[in-house]
Amino acid sequence: MIALFAVALLLGGMLFFAAVMAPLVFTRLPPQQAGAFIRAVFPFYYLYVLIGAAIAAVALAPRWDGVAMAAIAILTLWLRQWLMPRINTASDAARAGDTEAKWRFDRSHRLSVVVNLVQMVAACIVLGRFAM
Repeated sequence: MIALFAVALLLGGMLFFAAVMAPLVFTRLPPQQAGAFIRAVFPFYYLYVLIGAAIAAVALAPRWDGVAMAAIAILTLWLRQWLMPRINTASDAARAGDTEAKWRFDRSHRLSVVVNLVQMVAACIVLGRFAM
């Protein structure tokens, strides 16, 4: 029961952030404020995903679903501690006029989106397996 609850909360939070929060922030706030707000929220978002995936991994161990949740947690730690600071640095440099930094930002941001999407798909699969 804990595993089901953890995976459902994890996926629900990820989907809410991607489908509701981020679009709402970028359509309701001026671009400069929206970017600053999202930058401030991302560490908490990643912490939420990390904790949810870790709880699900422990609850589902040693099954393959637990391995999938552990992979989500590990990837989230990498996103939060390694990729996100690089995205922020590239964004700041691009805003200051560095054209190469704009390219680095775009590439890194795209990578973070793809990883997050893959994590959501994995969480959907694990959640779906509860119905089987």
